[in-house]
Amino acid sequence: MVREYPPLEPDPVIEAYKKDVDRTLIRENLKLTPSQRVERLIELQRFAEGLKKAGDELRERKRQRKQQGHG
Repeated sequence: MVREYPPLEPDPVIEAYKKDVDRTLIRENLKLTPSQRVERLIELQRFAEGLKKAGDELRERKRQRKQQGHG
């Protein structure tokens, strides 16, 4: 026997956050296999590391120029 429950009232906090969530991205991600999702996560991490490295290098070059009196 399946027990019926009344529908839950929407939580206002969750409803407030939902407007900022792109559910199409979630749906597309769920179409991927777990292995594909992990591979995308690894690619994203590599990209983030590349951005961090580029930012670190830029800040270091600026710091060196400033020490040399060029900025």
